[in-house]
Order: sequence, then C-alpha cells, then structure tokens
Amino acid sequence: MAAVLELIAGSYEQVTFGYRVNTDAEEWTVNANFTHHAHTASISAAAASERFVVTGSKDETIQLYDMKKRTEHGALLHHDGTITCLEFYGASHLLSGGEDGLICVWSTKKWECLKSIKAHHGHVTSLSVHPSGKLALSVGTDKTLRTWNLINGRSAFIKNIKQNAHIVRWSPDGDKYVAVVNDKVNTYDLETASVTGTITNPKRISSVKFLNNSILAVAGDDEVVRFCDLGKEKWVCEFKAHETRVKAVDSFMMEDYCVLVTASNDGFIKMWKLNLKKELESPTLLGEVNTTARLTCLAVWKPSSVQQTAEEPAAEATTSEELAQELSKTKRVRIVAEEVVLEDESKPKKKKKDSGK
Repeated sequence: MAAVLELIAGSYEQVTFGYRVNTDAEEWTVNANFTHHAHTASISAAAASERFVVTGSKDETIQLYDMKKRTEHGALLHHDGTITCLEFYGASHLLSGGEDGLICVWSTKKWECLKSIKAHHGHVTSLSVHPSGKLALSVGTDKTLRTWNLINGRSAFIKNIKQNAHIVRWSPDGDKYVAVVNDKVNTYDLETASVTGTITNPKRISSVKFLNNSILAVAGDDEVVRFCDLGKEKWVCEFKAHETRVKAVDSFMMEDYCVLVTASNDGFIKMWKLNLKKELESPTLLGEVNTTARLTCLAVWKPSSVQQTAEEPAAEATTSEELAQELSKTKRVRIVAEEVVLEDESKPKKKKKDSGK
C-alpha cells in the first residue's frame, strides 16, 4: 500500500505549494495539489502535523491549512515581525518564534495562544522541542542558547555563546542537540550542556536534519548536501543535489530506508533514497518537481504521524544534569495547557510562590 504523502514548500514569491506524491512505482511521481497565496510577503517557515500545515512569513502572520478538510483554516496574529521558526509537538501544540523575541505556544484544538514568552533580547532565530515534550531549546540574536522546561513552565538555564546561532535541533533520542553558527555545527551533550564536537561546512549552513541519532544532513549556500557522523566528527558522504544553493532539507522513513527531501533556489523539490544501515553512499533520486519559484522552506505532511502519549509530569529540574535525569524516567509527556506558563526572564522573579501575577 502506497504511503499518503505531500510536500509543502514556501517561496519568496509569497506562494505556498502543495504536491501529492505517488509512491507506488519505483520512480515516484509528484502532482500539484494546491497553490495558495495567503501571505503578503515572502514565506520564512513551514511545519506540518498529522492534520495541519502552517506557514510563517515576513508579513507577521502564521497561516493555517486543514489538510484533512482541504481548507484554509485562518491566520494566527500575535507576533510583531517576521515569523522565523515553527514546530509542532505531536498533534496538540504548535510553537512559533519571531523577530520580536517571542516564543508562542498554541493549542491546535481552538488555535489559541496559551502563552507568549519574551524568550530573547533580539530575534528568536530557531527553536526545537525535545522528543519527550518536556523541554524546548531556543537560540537568538542575543548570543544565547536557552533551555525551557515545559513541564514546570520555567526557564531551565541560559548558555552564553560567542556568536549568534541560527539553527538549533534535538537529536531523535534527545540525548544531544546541535547549534549551528554560520558554517559550524556544534554538538552539545544534554547532561553537561557542553560542546562535545564541532564540524565545519565549506559554506554557510542553511538547514540541517537528523536522519538518525548520529547522522546529520547539512545543506548550505551551495548545491551540495553533506552527511556528518556526529560521533566520529567527520563528513561521511556528500552529493550534488541541485544546480544552486539548497535552502531546506527534511526527511522521513519508508520501510527500511530513509527519504531525504531537498528544496532549492533553483525551484526544484527532490526526493532521495538513502540507506542508513550500510556505509553511507550517495543517495538515488526517487522523484522531483519544478515549482518555478525561489523556494525558502519545506515541510513533509504525513497523516500517519505518531501520536504522543501522556504520562505524569516530572519534578522541577534546574540544571542540565537534573533535566537529563528527569528525561530518563519517562519517555513521553504531553504539554498540558495549564502547565505551559513560561515566564519573562527579563523581569525579576518573585520570591513568594503565588500564581505569578
């Protein structure tokens, strides 16, 4: 049975493209499903959950699409400035970051903003939710990497970094994370919050994606996609994916192989077959489509996404080591609306334990 799959891409031309992928044949075919001109400025971010696709733009709005009903679902208006990053946690919550320094937590049931937090003094450049749903990382133009404890609703800790990071990502197992500064990928250990390795790309990095817990796909300001083994701290494979710079990469698993999806300024979205079990070799092309637009961001919509399950919330943890210990106790925790009460770090904390008002 063929997988139900759609590729979503945003563009400089303000248009969102949707393509249905037919995975029946050896060579996959891609058919245009929709084009939507809902934004009034270039599209800067895209994300997909089991039901919804969201796009963020320089027009300060987040546009919603209900993929099951095939309808536009409205816009989220809270940020003042470009939407820089969007990430779903399961089917229940969306986190957004913007140039206004805010991180917003949205409920996907009623699409209301549960909490808005002044996360950075400057722009939020990237955010990432831990696989357990207990933590979120964010980086910004204030040269900090911040960890948010989503269970007790507080800032866990702040790490000053020498330069502005523009990408942050948890590994699939959640035992480490990477922060990207220009052309460098720094790997951090969860328990110590210290850099365990650094690898340098030939060009400034535009997008990264964990293919498994050790292999990271890296795209930059050239036409080549490179694969890095974070444990060995070395490049293990590279291939020419496009004619011009690659703007975004995503991936998903199909049976016993990985599918890497790339989007470029040349207008093409391409899907590549990659075997992660053997020594990495250059992937083979599964299918492609020319959007004729200058692409900026990419998301893969699969309605069979795994649902998150709820367990008891963890106790308060305030250090990296304590957070690592709490995370090892339970694997999955859903973000509960009442517990997402992230505070503004720029304001002094009250000593008394009241409702925070």
